[in-house]
Amino acid sequence: MSTLDATRAELGLLVLYLSKAETRDKICRAIQYGSKFVSNGEPGTAQNVDKSTSLARKVFRLFKFVNDLHGLISPTPQGTPLPLILLGKSKNALLSTFLFLDQIVWLGRTGIYQNKERTELIGRISLFCWLGSSVCTTLVELGELGRLSASMKKLEKDLKNKNKFDDEQYRGKQNQSNERTLSLIKAGIDIVVAVGLLQLAPKTVNPRVTGAFGFVSSLISCYQLLPAPPKSKTS
Repeated sequence: MSTLDATRAELGLLVLYLSKAETRDKICRAIQYGSKFVSNGEPGTAQNVDKSTSLARKVFRLFKFVNDLHGLISPTPQGTPLPLILLGKSKNALLSTFLFLDQIVWLGRTGIYQNKERTELIGRISLFCWLGSSVCTTLVELGELGRLSASMKKLEKDLKNKNKFDDEQYRGKQNQSNERTLSLIKAGIDIVVAVGLLQLAPKTVNPRVTGAFGFVSSLISCYQLLPAPPKSKTS
C-alpha cells in the first residue's frame, strides 16, 4: 500500500469517526469538563465555555432516550444471571429517564419552557437518574468481569500446556475483559462526576475535581468510539 493510499485510508477512518453524533457529543463533553476544570466554578471565559458547551451537547442528545428504551425492552443474552439482568434493565430505565428529562432542561435553558424553578428541579432529578445508571453500570461490569474471569480460567485448564494466547477464543475473551475493565473505570469516574454536579460532597468533589474526572471520562468515551482499523490483507 502506497503512502497516499495509507493516508486516504486513515482520513477515511477519521471522517467515519467524526461523522457520528455520539463522537461530536463526547468531544464537546471533553471541552465542557476541561473548561470546568480551568474555571473551578469562578466566573469568566472558561465558565462561559462550560455553560455554552453543556447547552450545545443537549442538542446532540435529542431523542437519544429511545436507544436505552429499546435496550430496556430487548431480550437479554441467554445464560445471563437474573441479578445482572435486573441491574442492566435498571441502568437502561434510569439512563433513558435521564436523557428524556434532559430534553426538558434544554427547553428550559433555551427559554422555550419558562418555568425556571421546575427546570432546575427536573435537571437535578435527571442527574440523580444518571448517578443511578452509573452505579448500575459499575455493578453490571463487575459481575460480567467475574463471569469472564471464571470462563477464562476454565478455558486455561482445557488448553493445558498450549499457549493460551494462540487460542482465538481465549484472545476474544481477553479483549472482552479489557473492554469491560475500561467501561468499569469510566462508570466509576462518572459516579464521581455526578456527585460533583449534584454537589453532594462540595468540599471534596469541587468544580475542579468534577472537571478533571469528567475530562478523563470524556477521553475514555472518545477512545471507545474509535473505529476498528481495517485488517491487513495477507497474500
